Amino acid sequence: MDFSLSQEQQMTRNMVRDFAQKEIAPVIREYDRKQEPIPFALKRMGELGILGLPFPVRYGGAGMDYIAWGLACEELEAVDTSLRVAMSVHTGLCAMTVFQWGTEEQKQKFLIPLAKGEKMGCGVFTEPGMGSDVAAMHTSARRDGDFYSLNGEKMWISLASKADFALVTVKTDSSARKASEGLSSFIVDLHSPGVTRGDIHGKLGVRAGATGWINFQDVRVPVENRIGEEGEGFKITMSAFDHGRYTVASGATGIVRAALEASVSYAKSRTTFGKPIAEHQLIQEKIAKMAQDYEIARLLYLQSGWMQNMGMRNTLQTSYAKKFATEASFSAANEAIQIHGAYGFSDEFDVERYLRNSKGAMIYEGSSEIQTLIQAGYALGERIDKPLRCELPAYDEAFWQE
Repeated sequence: MDFSLSQEQQMTRNMVRDFAQKEIAPVIREYDRKQEPIPFALKRMGELGILGLPFPVRYGGAGMDYIAWGLACEELEAVDTSLRVAMSVHTGLCAMTVFQWGTEEQKQKFLIPLAKGEKMGCGVFTEPGMGSDVAAMHTSARRDGDFYSLNGEKMWISLASKADFALVTVKTDSSARKASEGLSSFIVDLHSPGVTRGDIHGKLGVRAGATGWINFQDVRVPVENRIGEEGEGFKITMSAFDHGRYTVASGATGIVRAALEASVSYAKSRTTFGKPIAEHQLIQEKIAKMAQDYEIARLLYLQSGWMQNMGMRNTLQTSYAKKFATEASFSAANEAIQIHGAYGFSDEFDVERYLRNSKGAMIYEGSSEIQTLIQAGYALGERIDKPLRCELPAYDEAFWQE
């Protein structure tokens, strides 16, 4: 494996960093305090091609590879998690799943406007009484001729109030031999009659991000909007989680880096007992741990992105990256606050926001506990990767640029 970045990858990273640092960093504290999304952020990300980075040009994308996608997520979350969340749910859960599982007609209808940022997407799986146990969902769809009728409620949905399209997984066969075999996935137009939605307020972190609920009451969804076959919903959802977890891991790596950079800067300028606190060994220990964790987290997500480029399944490697990077980001942010002392307890310094934002990633997209079970399953030989009917395509520069 060669993890040196290509010129195109470096250009992508620098472009996203420039956007985040110059356009988002000056206003994020204000919107975090107001607990409101930055009004121009999603539109601007679409204009810059960030929302469609990893898709072929023919589908409205920027033609970049999966590693460039991860680099973008790192740069976005180094400023604020709400920006990376858009890459997780819009680009990862929704658009990337259409790219992997959708028909050519579905890619033309849904993927192109999503990749161009003309439409926003989200992934709709969690329910009020169901999170980690995906097969236990109750939201259902009943076929009626050329349509399905959807009923139920989903909760903790990022971009619920902002999205136009949603990748929704529901129960279509309550009598299936296994609950996981009775699920199917659909692209739902969230402007359809019978859809109601709203925002959740009072979150610990990601306060500048829209998180909410969606209710479906006899929502009619055309059969041609079903992604994959009936009964494939569980497999489709799990592959969507692989995409989302990759972005969470690479984004959390950005928090580690941001906490490290803030800590180094503060430790060099703050003096105690007649010298900068950077010269105190206990402070150095904290900073060394952050630096080490950053390198490990970065290598883990680069490995996962490289495997995607090669067309290799990366469920286990993405699980490693997600669990390590999210826990490392929480630890780094916590230590950064300790280094900043009383100032770290105030939102006048960004490290306070990093800590609040980092906690959520240890829960969503598969909690740390779920990642532990996944990893144990592989280690014990109880879990293996079975071929999927639709595998994520390997990166092919010629095809991506056509």
